[in-house]
Amino acid sequence: MRSSGKGRLYIVGTGPGAMEYMTGRAAEAIRASEYIIGNAFYLRLIEQLVEGKEVIYSSMGKEVERARMCIDLAKDHTVSMVSGGDPGVYGMASIVLEVLEHDGSDIEFEVIPGVTAATAAASIAGSPLSGDYITISLSNLLTPLEEIRRRLDLALAMKIPIVIYNPKSRGRPDNLSMAMKMALEHRSPDSPVAVVRNAYREGQSVTYTDIGSLVKDDQIVDMHSIVILGGEDAHMFEINGEVKGIITPRGYDRKYVY
Repeated sequence: MRSSGKGRLYIVGTGPGAMEYMTGRAAEAIRASEYIIGNAFYLRLIEQLVEGKEVIYSSMGKEVERARMCIDLAKDHTVSMVSGGDPGVYGMASIVLEVLEHDGSDIEFEVIPGVTAATAAASIAGSPLSGDYITISLSNLLTPLEEIRRRLDLALAMKIPIVIYNPKSRGRPDNLSMAMKMALEHRSPDSPVAVVRNAYREGQSVTYTDIGSLVKDDQIVDMHSIVILGGEDAHMFEINGEVKGIITPRGYDRKYVY
């Protein structure tokens, strides 16, 4: 990753949004950069950090253009490509590195991890991902729907928790309904589900429900939501009659008394 030029490229994960959940290294890279490039939505969440910088706002669907731009600038400047969550998990790292590979430029780069939506949402919903789990996106913008169905069917058959990214949007309003109907082929209708919306951002909320209820009505879910399906060992836990979250036991009860 050494460079013969002057520039440097940071591919930065800013986490779920709130500044206090960004890593110190991510903030350091942004402060050290001359140019900041990213989706306007994520850049607005870190406005305090980018004051005084050359900020280039982009929109959804412009990822390839954004990648080319950051590489061109990084040949002579220090640049941060901002990606929400973790850049290597449904983020900008892959397309930036693909374009860099094709470009062939010897630019020094660093991929800086961030708290991804799965773990952010899980922390709000208790401890639903304590052991093995799977993440899957229902967006068929880049992945064919039939391939999503194939992967989802295999994931559901494993009986472990599943974190669903991009569950529903105006452009694909029926993908979550499809997924929940498939879930009923492998899991009980009362299997616990957490819907976490705007994790660690303004408007945060969490709703506890089950697969059967989501099949009937999924209006609580939108593109700002993460849907967590509990695995076969998961259960809602309550304190004084109030649901506090979902737990996926790791098996301590089989070895210890507590």
